[in-house]
This record gives sequence, structure tokens and C-alpha cells, in this order.
Amino acid sequence: MPAQTRLFRCLSDNYGVLLHDPETGATAAIDAPEAAPIEAALKETGWKLTDILVTHHHADHTDGIMALKDKYKCRVVAPAAEAAKIPGVDETVHEGDKVTVGKLTANVIETPGHTSGHITFWFHSEKIAFAGDTLFAIGCGRVIEGTMPMMWQSLLKLRDLPDDTRVYCGHEYTAANIKFAKTIEPNNKALLARDELTKQQLAKGEPTIPVTIGDEKKANVFLRADVPEVAATLGMAGKPAADVFAEIRERKNKF
Repeated sequence: MPAQTRLFRCLSDNYGVLLHDPETGATAAIDAPEAAPIEAALKETGWKLTDILVTHHHADHTDGIMALKDKYKCRVVAPAAEAAKIPGVDETVHEGDKVTVGKLTANVIETPGHTSGHITFWFHSEKIAFAGDTLFAIGCGRVIEGTMPMMWQSLLKLRDLPDDTRVYCGHEYTAANIKFAKTIEPNNKALLARDELTKQQLAKGEPTIPVTIGDEKKANVFLRADVPEVAATLGMAGKPAADVFAEIRERKNKF
């Protein structure tokens, strides 16, 4: 039986996600921004929380962990490089490790840049990736603890996933990301189409995620730093892609 997901809002603009294995009943929360919305989603679905999979240590992804662990006695899996900053960790993981939720299996991909030990959980068979704050719909996370080349390499790892991979990210930033991206690629047809779709989704109160890797490759300017036309637009023709990415990210920081 295919995995089931439940997406919901947390805090002001965070997303919470539950991943459920109907065969075994196992259920994982991807990060835990706050406990109450996660508990509400569990009550609505009738699922029992067995795991929390943590992408990185920031408080808006971890503040709900201990309340949930105390109530559900669930396992907490976190990046080894950040385990000391995350409460209640039971298991640490590195690049290439596998994590199971019931009979569902995720590959761990290290995607540092936003934080120094950020990870992504890629459920290959389910065609789902939980990217935390590394990759957003038409955006990427701020480079806070890592370097620009590090973040670019992390984005390339995610860009290399199969096109039909559905990506769940940590925040609802899509409309603002599109507004910025249009300053660099105002004639990108895929981006303009996403703009219209996003306006329709938000008008209906619908989430703008998940998104697919294939769609992001066409419209997300942060994944397109090695496209010659993008570099030329920035006056950086022939420059290394990591430098072009850094310029895009710096412009977004000031936007």
C-alpha cells in the first residue's frame, strides 16, 4: 500500500507533515515546529505517532519534539552533526544512511548550507523528499551556517533526484519567492505559469506544496545558476555556477 501524507500549517508560515505507512501503522512527523497542530492532525487521521524525523536544529523545526515524545514515546531521528542542538534524539544519521518508518525507507542526503548539518529524507520508492529549509518552492533557504558553494552543492544533489520526486519543504514562501525570481527571469514561461497557479492556490486557501523536482528545475532560479542565460542576465557570463548562485542568493537576501 502506498504511503499517505497529511500536510498542515504550524506557527506563522511553517508546514508540518505526517508520513504514514498504512501497512504497519507507523507514522512519522517531519520536524516538529509545535506540538498542537501535529496532535490535531494525528487526531483527525487516527494515526499514532511513532517517529519524528528532524531535518535541522532550528527552533521552528524542533520546539515541539519533547512534548510529542513525552506523550507518544516516539523515536527521534536527527542529523549527527546537529544532534547536540536537538532535544530528545534517539538515533543519529549521516549521508547514505537509511531510515525506516514501518516498511517505508528513506535515504539520508546531507544538504548543508542553511545549517551546517542539515539533511533531507528521500523516500525513493514513494517518490517523496522532505527537504526542510534547503529547497523551497521557487526558492532556497538562507545560507546561515554554511557557505554559498556548500549550499549550491546541496541544491545540485536535490536537483539530481528524479523529476517526479515530490518535495515537501518547511515554509510557505512561494508567492514571495516568485516575486523575486521574476526580477531575474521575467520571461521564463514555466515561472509565469507557476505564478498563476500559486495565485489560484492561495486564493483557495490551498498549500503551494508539494512541488516536483522536474517543475522546480524549470522555474526555480536558485536551481538554474548554471544556465548561461541566467548568468548573462546577472552580468556574470562564463562565471562559475557557485558564484552565480551566490549572487542570486545575495540579491534575495536584500529583496
